[in-house]
Amino acid sequence: MSDEIKPANGPEPDAEPTASRSTMPIWIIMLTLVLLFVGAVYFDRHSGWFNQQVYSPYNSAEQLAAAQPQSGAAAAAARGKKVYDTVCGICHGPDGQGKPGQAPPLAGSEWVTTKGFDRLTRIPLAGLSGPMQVSGKDWNLAMAPMGAALSDADLAAALTYIRSSWGNKAGEVTADNVKSVRAALGKRPQPLTGEQLKTMPE
Repeated sequence: MSDEIKPANGPEPDAEPTASRSTMPIWIIMLTLVLLFVGAVYFDRHSGWFNQQVYSPYNSAEQLAAAQPQSGAAAAAARGKKVYDTVCGICHGPDGQGKPGQAPPLAGSEWVTTKGFDRLTRIPLAGLSGPMQVSGKDWNLAMAPMGAALSDADLAAALTYIRSSWGNKAGEVTADNVKSVRAALGKRPQPLTGEQLKTMPE
């Protein structure tokens, strides 16, 4: 009988270690993709795309340009948009498309794109009430004289913005134009109707 002890079911002591294939957990792959996506979004919004003119707090060349002092037509357009967004856009919408049951559209409206400025200027100064047709659709709503409290310059800027936005291509309205219409209206106690507007010059 031999005294030699043999290992039971095990590798030889001097056997070479072997590598085995293993799969990466899916959560690591998903986390990596999410981090890459978040990083790309952050880069897109805050890098300024390495433009040397863009620096904090601005994130793009467009933001930088919008913050620069404006003059001439650009200043007038910015002023008109600001007045419109504050006073008119609440009902007529920031895109001038109006809101069903609340206000008719201004984009493409025949009341906006007239050759003259008289009718359009009277509406915010005197208000409007009763039935009228806008862009082929019947409306029967009341509008308060939202422009009566505005200065001539602010109302002129807003009307010019309306007449030159959303595809509208009509002429400028000046502060003197508004002043003359305001004087002609005087202290009108009742809002205008669509029929009355039709009898007035454009």
